[in-house]
Amino acid sequence: MAEHNHGDYQAGSMDIRAQEKTFAGFIGLVKWSLVAIIVALVFVGLSGA
Repeated sequence: MAEHNHGDYQAGSMDIRAQEKTFAGFIGLVKWSLVAIIVALVFVGLSGA
């Protein structure tokens, strides 16, 4: 098998604050999008539109 030389890399040493912030924003977007879709479906269902 081929050897992989990763130099100075150490597992778990990378700063992941940017990724965590992006992921939290994505989860928030998905959550509020689902709420909006459910509210729209309930409105359509109750109004008979």
